Amino acid sequence: MSSSSSLKTVRQLQVASPVPADIDIANSVEPFHISEIAKDLNLSPKHYDLYGKYKAKVLLSVIDELKGSGDGYYVVVGGITPTPLGEGKSTTTVGLCQALGAFQDKKVVTCLRQPSQGPTFGIKGGAAGGGYSQVIPMDEFNLHLTGDIHAITAANNLLAAAIDTRIFHEATQSDKALMNRLCPPNKEGKRSFNDIMFRRLTKLGISKTSPEDLTPEEVKKFARLDIDPDSITWRRVMDINDRFLRKITIGQGHDEKGMVRETAFDISVASEIMAVLALTTSLADMRERLGKMVIGNRKAGDPVTADDLGVGGALTVLMKDAINPTLMQTLEGTPVLVHAGPFANIAHGNSSIVADKIALKLVGPGGFVVTEAGFGADIGTEKFMNIKCRYSGLTPQCAIIVATIRALKMHGGGPDVVAGKPLNNAYVTENVALVAAGCINLAKHISNTKAYGVNVVVAVNKFSTDSEAELNAVRNSALAAGAYDAVICTHHAHGGKGAVDLGIAVQRACENVTQPLKFLYPLDFSIKEKIEAIARSYGASGVEYSEQAEKQIEMYSKQGFSGLPICMAKTQYSFSHNASEKGAPTGFVLPIRDVRASIGAGFIPLVGTMSTMPGLPTRPCFYDIDLDTSTGRVIGLS
Repeated sequence: MSSSSSLKTVRQLQVASPVPADIDIANSVEPFHISEIAKDLNLSPKHYDLYGKYKAKVLLSVIDELKGSGDGYYVVVGGITPTPLGEGKSTTTVGLCQALGAFQDKKVVTCLRQPSQGPTFGIKGGAAGGGYSQVIPMDEFNLHLTGDIHAITAANNLLAAAIDTRIFHEATQSDKALMNRLCPPNKEGKRSFNDIMFRRLTKLGISKTSPEDLTPEEVKKFARLDIDPDSITWRRVMDINDRFLRKITIGQGHDEKGMVRETAFDISVASEIMAVLALTTSLADMRERLGKMVIGNRKAGDPVTADDLGVGGALTVLMKDAINPTLMQTLEGTPVLVHAGPFANIAHGNSSIVADKIALKLVGPGGFVVTEAGFGADIGTEKFMNIKCRYSGLTPQCAIIVATIRALKMHGGGPDVVAGKPLNNAYVTENVALVAAGCINLAKHISNTKAYGVNVVVAVNKFSTDSEAELNAVRNSALAAGAYDAVICTHHAHGGKGAVDLGIAVQRACENVTQPLKFLYPLDFSIKEKIEAIARSYGASGVEYSEQAEKQIEMYSKQGFSGLPICMAKTQYSFSHNASEKGAPTGFVLPIRDVRASIGAGFIPLVGTMSTMPGLPTRPCFYDIDLDTSTGRVIGLS
């Protein structure tokens, strides 16, 4: 196979004004059969598995077949610090790709994360884009898709069950009984180790191959993990916002008497298994990463992994289909790869490495792959550069920062923006001074992003209430802050046609890169030095560590994990840890409450004040969602 030529399945949209509801626009367009989208990318049926008429899983063998081919341009879309309403990063990502493919005759693939059902039914809604820049079918994209998040949930909870079950059985059995049950005799009465057990034996430095040859001391070392319940960091997950699962007790059944412990649920996209999926490079790599995941420590202090529990292989089996990206399409028929879905405020916030690698080969030299990094550039783009690009070895040529007049007014001192409540009049009437004051936030994001060595293009997502004077103020501020270009975009109202100028600017930016990729910190920095480098990029004057965080940092450093990159959990609504501090605050002290080890994923997550299980608002999005039983169509999704 070879890289694709220009796209043939593009569709010209008939736009309406005012812009209809997202779901109505999505339902008004009949998608191309996904085999037509695949054909445009020079993918034959052997390269993908169909999931109905409009979705397909692209197989990883594509990467091997195109190994010698050149890559296209690599573009990441971040944003300014958002309001709770979102500023349209996904919409801009899709609109730009529609412009490049449908209007500029470029080979292009959009790479997006799979949405979590938490926001879909909660406060933010879906993540398919919006208006005339969407991924379709929108309802399938926002709901179950091809089941990847369900696979992650099942795998995560299998590991959680294995942890507590192992503690339970070790508490009630002798070393000999444990060994006899772990290695039961076959019909001939002989005992043997299975493959995964040899991983643990190797870790323990035991070279014997038969259970009968182990000494009593070796039996104890092998069979008894002796997990410290207070050290367990692995939590159960579900893909729904539920604040009442933030702190629970388990083990209250009669048969588990005396095994009660406190724990919590996270949302599924915060699972380390989601991060493993996003950062893995092959099936073999995923198997190793899943097996290395640390769930806690033995009472002696050394880490316990999924492979120690004997479950690494089973986790890989549950994830074997999820590793393949899902092929979909935009409203204008340009191809989309949807894969992985970690949040950026509590995880690393980027779609998968394998999707990007496949896409870059499929578009080839001169083509474009556009991917989105979650929330503001301070967290999403930072993790894209310092975590994702480190592991992928890929180098972006351009970073887009999406801005809105609405958000800039908020950062300039405007009233609070609250989801579900009407916007204050300040946001729908001209106020150039308020916009100009808020551009301090944009300037900080530009400065931070330029430091990575990429060209920065600002995309101003235009609303109908924005004035020319306000838009010009943003463009001038962006250029003064060092942006390569700043473009006014109307892709929400006009589809790809409204992002053509952005496409031209992005092409120029990609063709004129003059610097290599630079990271924010080297990996040989200590854990604290890395944390402090990230904190300084936010504007912090220092970092405050809780007693728990200090202990965890010391322990992970002793265990040899200090060479990993850092994944900060922080509010998306401010450069600081305080969501109410708008603009570009400085001089604050960043608190670090807890530190966890995501060894399989390959980073050290930090927990400031962010919850890893969101809650539902008073009026969740589910009020608007229903099914038209006469047509079978979903209504009310946003």
